[in-house]
Amino acid sequence: MARAGSGRAHACPVAAFQKLISGKYKLRIVWDLKDGPRRYGEIRTGLLRGTDGSAEIAPRVLSRELKALTESGLIDRRDYGVVPPKVEYRLTRKGKSFVPVIAAIRDWGDRYLTEARPGALAAE
Repeated sequence: MARAGSGRAHACPVAAFQKLISGKYKLRIVWDLKDGPRRYGEIRTGLLRGTDGSAEIAPRVLSRELKALTESGLIDRRDYGVVPPKVEYRLTRKGKSFVPVIAAIRDWGDRYLTEARPGALAAE
């Protein structure tokens, strides 16, 4: 929707945010990278922690998520050009600015889970 007199269209910020983080693992990847650079295997292992159900993440899915995060400018991919291949992923400045948003989502999730547990146990 265009603003009056601006002459240019502005996208909805919520829709832009949703598009940026859409995907099963993107938020968790960014959250794991907040502590520093990680290699592909370390990211994959980090995503397996705390999961219910299938303990497998298809390599193609993880590669797609990493590529999308790189293209959106949230993470940077550094290829060392050695054999065996060594590639690291790290947050960009834009990615680091996103960490507090994820922290707020995490805090909300903690509160929600804490409040939901007593009701879930009483129903059993």
